Amino acid sequence: MKLSFQHDIPSFSGNFIIPVFETGPNHLVPIEFYGVSVPSKVFYGKANEIYAIEKYDNLHLFVGLGKTPDYKSVVTMFRRAAHKYPEFFNKPVLIDLPNGLEPQLVSAIVSGLKLGTYKIGHFKNEKPHPITNSDFALTINNYKSEEAFLQKALILADAQLQCMQWVDLPPNVVTPEYMAKAGADLANETQLQATVLDKNALQELGMGALLAVGQGSKNDARLLVLELNPEAEGKHYALVGKGVTFDTGGLNIKTAGMQFMKSDMAGAAAVVATMQYLAKSDCKKRVTAVVPLCENAVDATSLKPSAVIEAFNKKTIEIIDTDAEGRLILADALAYLIAKHKPDVIVDIATLTGSSVATFGYECGALFTNNVDLEFALRSAGNQVGEKLWPLPLWSAYDPDISSDIADVRNYSGKPIGGAITAAKFLEYFTDKHEAWAHLDVAGVAFGDSEFAKSKHATAFGVNLLSTFIENH
Repeated sequence: MKLSFQHDIPSFSGNFIIPVFETGPNHLVPIEFYGVSVPSKVFYGKANEIYAIEKYDNLHLFVGLGKTPDYKSVVTMFRRAAHKYPEFFNKPVLIDLPNGLEPQLVSAIVSGLKLGTYKIGHFKNEKPHPITNSDFALTINNYKSEEAFLQKALILADAQLQCMQWVDLPPNVVTPEYMAKAGADLANETQLQATVLDKNALQELGMGALLAVGQGSKNDARLLVLELNPEAEGKHYALVGKGVTFDTGGLNIKTAGMQFMKSDMAGAAAVVATMQYLAKSDCKKRVTAVVPLCENAVDATSLKPSAVIEAFNKKTIEIIDTDAEGRLILADALAYLIAKHKPDVIVDIATLTGSSVATFGYECGALFTNNVDLEFALRSAGNQVGEKLWPLPLWSAYDPDISSDIADVRNYSGKPIGGAITAAKFLEYFTDKHEAWAHLDVAGVAFGDSEFAKSKHATAFGVNLLSTFIENH
C-alpha cells in the first residue's frame, strides 16, 4: 500500500471514502459531498452504517462513525468496509476525513482497512484483496498530525495479520519448529536478535517442565528468545507467550472442542507479532521475548497424571492433570527469563483456562498482578485500543490450591472452581517474587466467532495491547 496525504481535493481519479459523524434521525438536509447527496432517510452516520453510491463513474462509500466513536468500533467499521466491498479498492482511494477526528481514530481507519484484507482460506486459490497490492494507492485528505503515526498503523496491522495467520494455520503446519523458525526469520529481516534452543539444549538447561509436556509428540519442543535493543538503557521489558501448537489434553484427553486447539499458541503468536511491530516501528526500548513451544500429544511416552517433574528452577511439580499443561511450559519460561535476563517488567500472555472464559465470556482478558502501577498501565493500554482487561486476585488464601504432599507444588487444584486464579498462583510460584509481573489469561478473546469468517478464527488480541503498553509505559 502506498500512503499519501493532502489538504484539499483536486481532480481525483478514483473512489472516495467519507467517514461521517452521526447527525441524528431528525436532520433534514441530505449529507452533501462534492455533488453527491445521501438522503437523510437512508444514512444518519450511525456506527455500523455503510452507504455506497456511484457518481461520475466513481464509487462513494459513506461510513458512519456514530456520535462518539472509539478505537475498536472504528477499526471494526473499516475492516467491514474492506471485507464487504473488495471491488471498491480496485481503484485508488481517497479518504476525506471529517473535522475533529483525532489522530488515534484515523490510525484506526487505516489499520481497519488493512485488517479487512484478511481471509482464513490460506489453502484456497482465491484472488488477493486489492489493498494487498503494493501499488494500491490510499490518499488521506484533511489529516493534521504526523504522517509517521499512520505508517506505524500499517506496521501494526501487518503484525496483527501475521499473528492471525500463525494462529489460523493448521497444526500440521505450525509446529514448534515452524514457530521457532518464524522468529529466527523475523530476526534476520529486522534488528532483533534470535536464539532458538532445541531439545538437547533444553535438556542441558534442565527445562524439565517444557520437555515433559512435549515428550509425547514427534515434534520436539523449542524455546525461542527474541531480543530488541539488548544494550539500551532504561527499563527492560519482557514478554512471555504460551506456545502449545496443538493441545490434545495429553492423557487427560479433551472430550470436546479439540479441533480448535491449534489456537493454544495464540499467546506465543501475539508475543512474536508484537516483537515484529516493535522492531519494524523502530522502538528504542529494551524488550526480550521468551516463547516456549511444544505440542501436547497422546502417545506411549506422554506425561502421566501423578508423575513428578523438575522445572528449570529445580522446583518439583506433581502432575494432577496433563491438560493443565500451559502453566507448566510458562513456569519454565518465566524462571529461565528471570534467571538469565533479569527484566524489570514481565508480562505473560496465554490461552490458559476455560475458567477465564466462564468468568468473562468473550469480552475481556483476565489480568493478574500484585503491582498496582502495572495493572493500571496494562488496563489503560487495553482500553485505549479496545483490548480490555479486568483484574482477578492473587490472594494468599489460594495458596493451598497448589500445595502438594509429594512435590513442591501441583499443577491443578482438582477443584471445579477458581481455575484461572489457581493457574495464576501456580505461575506466580515461578516468578521468584518478581515485583513487576503480570499474567494475562486471554482464552476467551484470542480466538472466536466474528462476522469475518464462518468458523472460529484468530483475533490477534494482545498485539496492539502489548505494543501500546510498551510504547506508553
